[in-house]
Amino acid sequence: MIKTQVVKLKVNKTMQKHLDALCDYRRYCWNKGLETWQLMYEAHTLNKKDNPSPNERRVRDELVANKADWQYDLSARCLQLAVKDVANAWKNFFNKSQSDWGIPSFKSKKAPRQGFKSDRAKIVNGKLRLDRPRSISKESWFDLKSYEALKMDEVKVVSIFKEKGSYYAALPYEEDISAKAKTHQKTAVDVNVGHFNYTEGQIKVLPVKLQKLYKRIKHYQRVLARKREVNGKLATKSNNYFVVRIKLQRDYRKIANIQNDLLQKFTTNLVDDYDQIVIEDLAVKEMMMTHVASKGMQRSLFSKFRQILTYKCDWYSKELILADKTYPSTQRCAECGYVKKGDEKITLQGNKKHGTKHNEYVCYECGYSNDRDENAVLNLLALAK
Repeated sequence: MIKTQVVKLKVNKTMQKHLDALCDYRRYCWNKGLETWQLMYEAHTLNKKDNPSPNERRVRDELVANKADWQYDLSARCLQLAVKDVANAWKNFFNKSQSDWGIPSFKSKKAPRQGFKSDRAKIVNGKLRLDRPRSISKESWFDLKSYEALKMDEVKVVSIFKEKGSYYAALPYEEDISAKAKTHQKTAVDVNVGHFNYTEGQIKVLPVKLQKLYKRIKHYQRVLARKREVNGKLATKSNNYFVVRIKLQRDYRKIANIQNDLLQKFTTNLVDDYDQIVIEDLAVKEMMMTHVASKGMQRSLFSKFRQILTYKCDWYSKELILADKTYPSTQRCAECGYVKKGDEKITLQGNKKHGTKHNEYVCYECGYSNDRDENAVLNLLALAK
């Protein structure tokens, strides 16, 4: 089984300059490759006979043929891997089952996260050794130490990225994982904005601590916006602006760490205690396009929860059942199976016709009443074998 270890790197000032240059070059290659791909695609749609459709090989050959002199001083593999990722991004654009499906976009130098990839890195004496560009002498190129011990002796493709002034490495490695003991139990998870419901209760994915951090983030965003409004483009060059932006990125990182910890522990408990897990196959990106509670959905990490649960079920030989997108788990009665339609449906405002709240479920056929989320969990649980 393939896992990934993310470690923080100890980087001196000399290597910081080299890594920053590779991050910039990776961004250049991505943008140039994406531009070339789009031009080839437009030409192909206008004249399919004379213009073949773009693919990884054609785009790569075009970029290599038009290389500038300064590009030969940097890693050649950076360009190759950037074009490969552009090709994968276009494949995901046409595959809506992918969590990151959508048209590929250009990378910005203002993005809080910059990085590059290398498939020629080595592990030497517990340190990470990247492939050295030909323009850099051996005396100016150093192995990278990490703050924690590496779990592998060799690596195929390593991702280096910079975030909040620190450098990290994502290192894939293989590990033998034994299947967990069978419990012969089943459960269902109903995801909602701010909390997830399952058969044993509820877990909050937006606890009070996060609400305080989001308030602080809102304050920092207003401070930065005010500085840009007063000073224009010069604002981004001031030390005060830089300090506030670092604080903003720090709080975003805190939120990401807290939510990742919650999801990892919750999904681990699910695969430990249950053999069958039922969740909804939600079209999250389409739901967010309606702008109804879209910020809450984005913060509740529906897609990330499904992604983590999917690979953990594969690791430990557990069965993950996906309810169809059209399955009316919220509108169906868990007691008699009656499905509400038309003006009887439960909405975010409840039901105006019968005067019920949005978190109440009352069946108009058999009189069954329950919490809306608990009723949805029971309906999803009925799909388990």
